Amino acid sequence: MTHLQVELDQLKISISDMIKLAIEQLMKAEKAIEEIDQELAQEIIHRENRMNAMELSIDRDCENIFALYNPVATDLRFVLAILKINSELERIGDHAVGLAKYVLDSREPFNTDLTALVNLEEMFRVSISMLHDIKDGFEEESTSRVRQVFQKDLTLNDILRKSSDIIATYVQEKPTVVRQSLFLFSALRKLERVGDLTKNIAEQTIFYLEAEVVRHKKGKK
Repeated sequence: MTHLQVELDQLKISISDMIKLAIEQLMKAEKAIEEIDQELAQEIIHRENRMNAMELSIDRDCENIFALYNPVATDLRFVLAILKINSELERIGDHAVGLAKYVLDSREPFNTDLTALVNLEEMFRVSISMLHDIKDGFEEESTSRVRQVFQKDLTLNDILRKSSDIIATYVQEKPTVVRQSLFLFSALRKLERVGDLTKNIAEQTIFYLEAEVVRHKKGKK
């Protein structure tokens, strides 16, 4: 095994660990919101430092590979993809922190009727499922698994699109939940954004494995 291959294998392990951490952060955010667990919310915010450190470490590893080994073909695509995937994962971590901060700002448990109406639980389930698809597809080098995220992202978009009318109607009937409604709608938007970032990761993974640029095929038949 060449020195380059050793470095690439370690890079793959590192990005897999970062995906796992992103999944854990979102799962903890869901539990923190469900239980208004401020200690868990603080843990999510504290663990963001770990994600930031991992992002910097992976970026440095990529830079070293470019400088020392001048990778080409598949190896070059892999390192380029990792740089972009790494950035997207860090941004997903930022959204998990944003969700945790809602918990710290909350004065009471979220209205369960409203969270059910806007499908907050489903939003979490789908976004976390998408990250699992990315993790498994990346580790198994399976683009068919990775491509599952595109359809799931449409589900997130649909839930968010419907939520504004649902929340507006609910607030008219119960004006006392305006503050919570704003929090919930913002939480839904963050989870929809997580879906977009995960989709970007899928596109980069496909680029690495198949040398196919998916992004520029949007809207084409």
